[in-house]
Amino acid sequence: MSEITEFLRAWNEGDPKALDKLMPLVDQELRKIAHNYMRNERPGHVLQTTALINEALLKLIQENIVWENRKQFYFLCAKRMRQVLIDYARKGSAVRRGNRAEQIDFEHVENETSRINEELVLLEEAMNELAKIDERKVIIVECRFYIGLSLDEIAELLGVSSTTVQRDWQFAKSWLKREMSS
Repeated sequence: MSEITEFLRAWNEGDPKALDKLMPLVDQELRKIAHNYMRNERPGHVLQTTALINEALLKLIQENIVWENRKQFYFLCAKRMRQVLIDYARKGSAVRRGNRAEQIDFEHVENETSRINEELVLLEEAMNELAKIDERKVIIVECRFYIGLSLDEIAELLGVSSTTVQRDWQFAKSWLKREMSS
């Protein structure tokens, strides 16, 4: 059992120092995942990499998760990061619909921000629809696109063959593209 898994299990069992010991071990990988998310966001986004990690971890700490291994931990952190960005995108869309106290005259920046937020919300809605059809395909998209796992790593995580993951990945990409463009 890896050191990360040991600390995750100790955290499960209520060890208050386990999280403090865990964080230096997972920090670099969490930063990599957060950076992958943030590179798809508009320049000047209110969140930075560290803030995204912190908000995602706050969500996880509030949940009662039975930690099995580091891959599950990274997967759930990535999922919470996506949720944080979706929440910010939705809030940004609501602000543009009339709740803004001050108008800034940067029309091209506003249009680009609006487009990115709309695409992020559309992707989230399409992912939710795909989850109704096949949750595994959503997990594969999240692992591949957001976490950056290889198809072989995803296959190991899910306990299926690499061929199955490859087939599901291709299907999910096509399905999401079709859903988002319609």
